[in-house]
Amino acid sequence: MSFTSSPSSWPSVIVGAILLIYWIKVAQLVLRTKRTVGRAANLVPPEPLGRALRILWTPAVALWIFLPLLIPFTVGIPSILAPLNIGIYGPTIVGWLAVLITIAAFAITWVCWIKMGTSWRMGIDPNEKTRLVFTGPYAHVRHPIYGLSQVLGVTAILVMPSPVMIAVGALHIFLMQWESRREEKALVGLHGEVYSDYISQTGRFIPRLKAATVRGASSESAPS
Repeated sequence: MSFTSSPSSWPSVIVGAILLIYWIKVAQLVLRTKRTVGRAANLVPPEPLGRALRILWTPAVALWIFLPLLIPFTVGIPSILAPLNIGIYGPTIVGWLAVLITIAAFAITWVCWIKMGTSWRMGIDPNEKTRLVFTGPYAHVRHPIYGLSQVLGVTAILVMPSPVMIAVGALHIFLMQWESRREEKALVGLHGEVYSDYISQTGRFIPRLKAATVRGASSESAPS
């Protein structure tokens, strides 16, 4: 193992380190939820499809963290793990811009975790009616954590555009899109018109011009 100290290495390492901190925080939230409400935040969802999706998501998350963090330390890596020569893995502004976006996305996600409080979950339980939160970022978008998570998937690709990282990022974005729609269906079933009205006033990932006027908040339900 050796470290490549070229300027192209640092954005990848920094983004990987932020992702590692991100998921350590998620683990802390899971433990907090277990202590406070007696459930591990649906880490293993009660619904069969949610459990099946974990089979895809768990290794994808591991690769998402460790590819950008460790590849710059490794020599003789297989070509499928190595960055493609597409002009953005190098001492360019793109990598450092990705670092800045990653930091901003992580910071806003932290705000969302605070706003969610004990309503935060990382799996769908169609029988658990958590408190809705419609303030802060949730006054503008229904799934800010999911949206920001997709941004983090893109920044990881920008700093480490290997074939495997591109596949992992694409899979994560697809699953985030799918899970947000599954969650909305479950929340409408639990909260009825209140959540349906919230859907009509807010964007899924991108804010609309007018913030929601309902009072309450959406629980993020898949890996955040």
